[in-house]
Amino acid sequence: MKNKETNVLVVIPARGGSKGIPLKNLESINGSTLTALAIRIAQKIPFNKTVLVSTDHKRIKEEALTNGAEVPFLRPESLSGDSISDYDVLIHSLVESEKFFQMNFEIIVMLQPTSPLRELKNITDCIDRLISDNLDAVWTVSPCDLKYHPKKQLYLNNSNLELVDPNGKEIIARQQLNTTYIRNGVCYAFSRNCILNQKTIYGKKTGAVIIHNKNISIDTIEDLEKARSLAKK
Repeated sequence: MKNKETNVLVVIPARGGSKGIPLKNLESINGSTLTALAIRIAQKIPFNKTVLVSTDHKRIKEEALTNGAEVPFLRPESLSGDSISDYDVLIHSLVESEKFFQMNFEIIVMLQPTSPLRELKNITDCIDRLISDNLDAVWTVSPCDLKYHPKKQLYLNNSNLELVDPNGKEIIARQQLNTTYIRNGVCYAFSRNCILNQKTIYGKKTGAVIIHNKNISIDTIEDLEKARSLAKK
C-alpha cells in the first residue's frame, strides 16, 4: 500500500495517577506491564511510525524507554488529573512531538494500555480505514448486549423510575432494537486535521472498526484479574 510511507504518531497515554489501581499502567499480564504490551504491539505496526509514551511519572518513563518507546518530554501536571480528556493529551503529544522530531505526523493513533488484549489487525484495520475512506477518525467499538440498549435503560428521578429514552415505551421485542456499540479503548486513529484543526477526537467523518472478540478495559482489580485470565487462554 503506497501509504505505508505515511508518518504515524502512536500515542500511548500512561499517567501515573489512578484511584482504582495505583500505578495501574505498571501492572503486569503474563510477565509484561500494560505499558510494555502497548509499546510492543505498536512497534509492529507496518507504517513509518514513532511510538510515544505520554506520561507524568518517572517509573513509567523508565519502563517505556526500556521497551524502546520515545519519551522526549514528560506530561505537565496540568494534564495529569482525572478530568483530563483524551483530546488534551493528544494535542499536547502531537504539538510537542512535531517540535521535537521536526516533522509532521499525518496520522495519530492512540493505544490505551488499559485495553491489553488488542491484536495488531485491530490497529492496522483502523489506519487502513482512515486512509481508504478519507475519514477524520476511526474508533474500535464492541457491540452491546441488547438487554442494555438505551431504550431499555432506566434512571431514578426523585425516586420515580423513568426511561432514559421515552421511546422505550414502544419496545416489546428485541427485534425492534438496532445494535448499539461502545468504544473499547483498543485503538483510535485520527487525521492530523482532526486533532489540530477540528480539535476533537470525534471528527466530522468518524468510522468504526467493530471487534467481536472479548476485550477488557481495565479500571478495577477485578478487571485486571479478568484480563489476566483471558490472556492465559
